[in-house]
Amino acid sequence: MRFVVIGMLLLILGSLFSGLYFLLHDKGNSERTIRALTIRVALSITLFVVLMAGYYFGFIPNERL
Repeated sequence: MRFVVIGMLLLILGSLFSGLYFLLHDKGNSERTIRALTIRVALSITLFVVLMAGYYFGFIPNERL
């Protein structure tokens, strides 16, 4: 589960930086920035759902100290 979360976070950061790159280099003349940021939002929502499902199904243990 840890590797899935780390991988998703890396994909989210990659999409965020690609959106920044497209924003700076396209000067608002293309929709690549919007597409990259839409992918980032979708990945973030997916990560949230995966974390909630992992907790619900017991993949993420509830350890209280």
